[in-house]
Amino acid sequence: MKELVTLFFGLGFIFNASLFIPQALRILKNRSAKSISLITFAGFNLIQLDGILYGYYQKDVILMYGNLISFITCGTVTILATYYKNK
Repeated sequence: MKELVTLFFGLGFIFNASLFIPQALRILKNRSAKSISLITFAGFNLIQLDGILYGYYQKDVILMYGNLISFITCGTVTILATYYKNK
């Protein structure tokens, strides 16, 4: 049972990270980020960075790498939104 919970926990991080991809694609397609809240995405990035550090110090690789992939996809949205915000 523990292995099953661990599997779904890891898959949850992959699903979480994939949720940011449509937003990044929308920004690229429209070449606009007028409806994106940079404060919200900056907050998401800080929470994920904290999760990476917590996973590192707790020696929990699933938590660390799971937050890392979410940090990368969310960070991509944040960078795109910053770039396209006023274009």
